[in-house]
Formats: sequence, C-alpha cells, structure tokens
Amino acid sequence: QVQLVESGGGLVQAGGSLRLSCAASGRTFNIFDVGWFRQAPGKEREVVAIISWNSDKTYYADSVKGRFTISRDNAENTAALQMNSLKPEDTDLYYCAADPRAYDLGTYVRVGGPDYDMDYWGKGTTVTVSS
Repeated sequence: QVQLVESGGGLVQAGGSLRLSCAASGRTFNIFDVGWFRQAPGKEREVVAIISWNSDKTYYADSVKGRFTISRDNAENTAALQMNSLKPEDTDLYYCAADPRAYDLGTYVRVGGPDYDMDYWGKGTTVTVSS
C-alpha cells in the first residue's frame, strides 16, 4: 500500500503560481510512476502530468505544456507540480496518483479515466484561479 497526501492548493490570481506537493508513505516510492490529475465538478478526471519512477520521462497535457513542471524527489518520497501562468480554467481539484508497473507513460493516458490504471490516489487539493 502507498498513501499519498497532496498539499499546496489555494486561491491565486490569474497569472500567478502555485506549487503542489505529494507526500508518499508506505511502499517504496522510488519504483512508482507518479502523476498529477485534475477534475472539475461534473467533468471527467484528466491527466495533467506524469513522471517516470526515475525521472527520465515526463508527459504533459497540451493544456499545461510550458506552464507546469512535474518533479520528484525519491529520497524524500515526494513529488511536486510547479504551476506557473495560471489561468481560470486551471481551477480544479488536483490529485496525485502513483503506480508501480513502470508503463510507457503514454499507456496511462491511453487507458483513460477515471483511474488511468494508477493504483494509488490521494484525496486531492483544490486550486482556484481567479480572473
């Protein structure tokens, strides 16, 4: 089992920045691919970014490319999502998720929602971007 806890959400003005963190406990985190996902009320959960277990591969949704950066620190059992140039349409509940199967990152995207074949999920942190 892996427990994931997100933090760092909040209210920010358009154009601002937030850094989300995901703290993991339980099984060895450094073998897990980690992803950030988001979901608005009444909408499907969507992929934001995914990073491989050893940080050598990343995937970003087109809507966040160039603005968001995913990273991880296996020594600290954490992952992060740096979000810059935030837009009102980035307002969502953001989830951290992890999976130990070391897929090609595109596989998670092709599997699709709601779980994208990620085995472990946090409870989410809310990001609100005001215009």
